[in-house]
Amino acid sequence: MTKPLFKRIALIGIGLIGSSISHAVRRAGLAADIVGHARTAATRDTALRIGLITEAFATAADAVRGADLVVLCAPVGACGALAAEIGPHLAAGAIVTDVGSVKGAIVRDCAPHLPAGVHFIPGHPIAGTEHSGPESGFAELFDGRWCILTPPSGSDPTAVDKLTALWLGMGAKVEIMDAEHHDLVLAITSHVPHLIAYTIVNTAAHLGRVTDSEVIKYSAGGFRDFTRIAASDPTMWRDVFLNNKEATLEMLGRFSEDLAELQRAIRFGDGDTLFKLFSDARQIRRGIIQAGQDTSAPDFGRQKAKS
Repeated sequence: MTKPLFKRIALIGIGLIGSSISHAVRRAGLAADIVGHARTAATRDTALRIGLITEAFATAADAVRGADLVVLCAPVGACGALAAEIGPHLAAGAIVTDVGSVKGAIVRDCAPHLPAGVHFIPGHPIAGTEHSGPESGFAELFDGRWCILTPPSGSDPTAVDKLTALWLGMGAKVEIMDAEHHDLVLAITSHVPHLIAYTIVNTAAHLGRVTDSEVIKYSAGGFRDFTRIAASDPTMWRDVFLNNKEATLEMLGRFSEDLAELQRAIRFGDGDTLFKLFSDARQIRRGIIQAGQDTSAPDFGRQKAKS
């Protein structure tokens, strides 16, 4: 039997990502033990009941004692306080990572609280669903998806390699980049699309000449897919936008300029411009499918409800 990569993993937060990490780690035998912390007793009880963890702790400080890997699976805005809480209780040589979709703020808020001798390697698995909670996770969530690691300058290569091996073992592909570049890339591929989704859903809900029942009843595929994105955790996304202001605003500026071009083309009947813009966008979609990041199956591969 292959020796596990880690003796004891502490999950600080046991929602969709934390629970999926547990499933994926246990599927591959990557840790001898997994423990966890959650703010509510209900979440802790559920995590124990369904076997995500062997021990549940009411405080993050208690959860990290003796762990050689600590994963902060909490909203970005909460990670600084968690780092301050766990810092004095971390084992020498432990790796501390996270799963947040903003990395610059994580480095800024967490690094000052982590002692020398502890390896801090921020991470971001680019995977998820609109669901949350300990029962929403599944082992396959990371299969074929990318996990970006943003080790600060001077990080121990052995620790980076070990964390990379964990994500590869969970089925993900791993990319290394600096935190600033990560935040710029994710601003356009994830953050701005979520902002647009929240905005268009709320715009539809507040149209005076269209009733709420009509918005729901006649939801075509495009609007329906926006609502799926807009169903994501409000706390998480509030923290994302508050902690990735500069990159998000830069990408929103670019988007506004491109939207203005579309408005002009529609207003002046410029069909050639519209066709070119739509054709270029279609090529991006084809590239995503060819990269294995989505399916070309009709209706995005959704399972049809049985009658």
